Amino acid sequence: MMQSDPHRIFVYGTLRRDPRHEMFHLFAKHARYLGEATVPGRLFDLGDYPGMLHGESSVRVVGEVYEIVPEMWDDIIRQLDEYEGCSPSDPAPHEYRRDVVNARLEGGQVLSAWAYVLNRWPTNMPEIRSGDYVSWRARA
Repeated sequence: MMQSDPHRIFVYGTLRRDPRHEMFHLFAKHARYLGEATVPGRLFDLGDYPGMLHGESSVRVVGEVYEIVPEMWDDIIRQLDEYEGCSPSDPAPHEYRRDVVNARLEGGQVLSAWAYVLNRWPTNMPEIRSGDYVSWRARA
């Protein structure tokens, strides 16, 4: 049974837990870490960050799910949209869009969460076949 909550976010790249990253502190202060999770899709190396194509796939993208404090949601999601370059003030077409995905936690529970997914196929970009940006980047 999938639980629905509009205040959750699935992150799979530069927003994953890293105290050296400025956005980490936003989550640490205004969100609760729910755990590692996977989402069906494919992950690509876009240079300094990854991009996910979401969809039915035998490949899974590894990330983390956070539950944002409800009264902070509008402010946090505005900052995240700006960070991801898909806010109303960013020029279109945007590289990402925010979609709802089904994230499977390590214990098997499936939660709906927002995620930033690529708007188009990443031409000539290498695929991260493991689906795990953090472990892939550590080996690079």
